Amino acid sequence: MDEQSDHELIRAVLGGSASSFEPLIARHQPRVFATARRYARREIEVEDIVQEVFIKAFRRLSSFRADAPFEHWLMRITVHTCYDFLRNHERNREYNITDISDVEEDWLDKVGDDEADRTQVNRAAAKQLLDRLIAGLSSKDAMIITMLDLEEKSVKEIAALTGWSESMIKVRAHRARLEMRKMLARIAPEKYL
Repeated sequence: MDEQSDHELIRAVLGGSASSFEPLIARHQPRVFATARRYARREIEVEDIVQEVFIKAFRRLSSFRADAPFEHWLMRITVHTCYDFLRNHERNREYNITDISDVEEDWLDKVGDDEADRTQVNRAAAKQLLDRLIAGLSSKDAMIITMLDLEEKSVKEIAALTGWSESMIKVRAHRARLEMRKMLARIAPEKYL
């Protein structure tokens, strides 16, 4: 049996066949999960985000215009859902940048040592430290830095996904990077001052 296209499945769902939404979920779930993992640290939170994305997509399916691929529309919902998650968790988080782990401190001490930078342990420590720095940003800034620097999206792509202006994205990215440098200076003042 030939695999139906996204547009054919959407027509079927809108025609009353709710079960036709399942192949859309199966097809696009890996990308939604990958995006959600950039914004949530615990797997249960990632799963909640993904579930919320597909609930929103199902409820709003009638607003999908076929002038762009379904995946673009779905990723826009994903980005907005991740942003909502960041905003909600921003109010409830306890954050102390100075409480770094021994592994993170060791990595900071070895920054620039080419041999040390190649090890898996140091990559994990760098990622852990980066996650900690991003967690110290506002939800909007965290989203912009994640999309720009980790997902390597262009300013134009971010504007299309979020609805924010390109100039606002550039200004916030600049300020967020300055804030991250300040946080690093508080962690290891002898190294960054």
